Amino acid sequence: MREPRSLSRFYEATEQIVTIDRDSPPRVLFSGEDLLVEDLPVGTRVIYPKPPVEGLPNVKAAIRSAINRPEGCEPLHAMLRPGMKVTIALDDISLPLPPMRTPDVRQQVLEVILPLLAESGVDDVHLVVAVALHRHMTEAEMKRMVGAEIFDAFYPDRYYNHDAEDPDGLVTLGTTEHGEKVIINRRAAESDLLIYVNVNFVPMDGGHKSVGTGLTNYEGVKAHHTPHHIRKSHSYMDPERSEMHRSVDRIGRYIDRSLKVFHIETTVNNRMFDGPMDFLMKREEAFGETDRLKLAALRAALKGLPAAAKRKIFQAVPAAYDIIAVAAGVTEPTHAKILKASWAQYAVDVDYQADVLVYGIPFVSPYNVNSILNPLLVQVMACGYFFNFYRGKPLLKPGGTLILAHPCTDVFDPVAHPSYIEFFHRLLPETRDAKVLEAKYEREFAENPTYVHLYRTGHAYHGAHPFFMWYWGENGRQHMGRIIAVGADNAQVPRLMGWDTAETLSEAIDMARSEHGRSAQVTMMHHPPIVMTQNLG
Repeated sequence: MREPRSLSRFYEATEQIVTIDRDSPPRVLFSGEDLLVEDLPVGTRVIYPKPPVEGLPNVKAAIRSAINRPEGCEPLHAMLRPGMKVTIALDDISLPLPPMRTPDVRQQVLEVILPLLAESGVDDVHLVVAVALHRHMTEAEMKRMVGAEIFDAFYPDRYYNHDAEDPDGLVTLGTTEHGEKVIINRRAAESDLLIYVNVNFVPMDGGHKSVGTGLTNYEGVKAHHTPHHIRKSHSYMDPERSEMHRSVDRIGRYIDRSLKVFHIETTVNNRMFDGPMDFLMKREEAFGETDRLKLAALRAALKGLPAAAKRKIFQAVPAAYDIIAVAAGVTEPTHAKILKASWAQYAVDVDYQADVLVYGIPFVSPYNVNSILNPLLVQVMACGYFFNFYRGKPLLKPGGTLILAHPCTDVFDPVAHPSYIEFFHRLLPETRDAKVLEAKYEREFAENPTYVHLYRTGHAYHGAHPFFMWYWGENGRQHMGRIIAVGADNAQVPRLMGWDTAETLSEAIDMARSEHGRSAQVTMMHHPPIVMTQNLG
């Protein structure tokens, strides 16, 4: 019986890669808020996400089990005593993407641990959203994340956003052996116990990054969000090969030596779409008549609508994610269990590198929930996140060509991304060199009083954030020989970012083949849902 099981596992792994032949149907790609349907050249390989891992049958039971049998420490209930001061930090709205259906897993964790705290006589409890330099969540977003009952009990005095610019709300714990400042939220630092509630959406998330990055200030983030760190990260989705994570881990270990921290980590499967959009979870070969009708109906509904209306269609549909793993306890062994589950969901084994890599850029990123995917964020997805969706060797050969599909519209949200506008239109025309931008302009933006005010009192990303977004694509830019944007509605945006343009995907592939040869290996990454490659040979 062993041989059939082995063959079955082999089939399940290899079926995520489809090679296009003359009879293959066209492929569906995102291009912002639109869907393209494209024929690919014969011989193109298309890499698909794995099927969703089955969700846990009882999430709250899994949470209780994790906190009662934690990794590397005593159970949570044994840590509690009457009168102690507890802070619960929560991941912000940047994950998962799109936002998950309610009840959000953060609400489910709180519904387990808050009664436990109350039963133990712990009344001094604050909930802090670990936004770091992200925008502060709105009242409605905060309510949706934890549910009406918890929101009404804690907001606003005991449920609030971390403020990375509040001088009285931060404390310096010390400095690591590499000179990184360890600065975190004062309330968290002065608590008898800090509980961190995490949603691990991709392998970059969680672990020491939770407290050390989510609850720090500009100086704390700057320690590892640099062109140097990103260039030396291979990739930042693989923490063991990420220079950024090495810095994050040093900071986190210092925090763990200084404070009592209990992590509750969770991770989701990749069930991003269901219902009217469930066809996006399938290979095109598996489309039935109903799937083709759904695709045609969605494309017809989107056609002719303004971009804002298209965004509303997609943003109105929460993701159907299931929780597939819960772990709790001290930082590193807890995170290791979650990483294992995350890679099991996302990683598709490959044994080659492509000359030409194709993918569509969808409507969402960690930094534009309920907002616009502006040009700088298109770059983050193209050269940053999607390029870094690998473990081992990158899917694209050094010097290879990336082809991305997105309209690259020159539009920004002035409420969420005011500093991005100045960065993109004032600085990029001068230079795209990340090290020059870092040395010459980063601190100016970080300390700009207008940007500080908008971050603290509104819902704007920190003034330094656009720099980190540009650095986020640095290892991709250094690796790629050429980037071609398909379907851009203007020439200026791609030109500012150093990209070429093509009107159609077939034209872009011809442009790439003129450089790499007619026999160039072309691969399409078919996401979303998320798929990552694993080439450990």
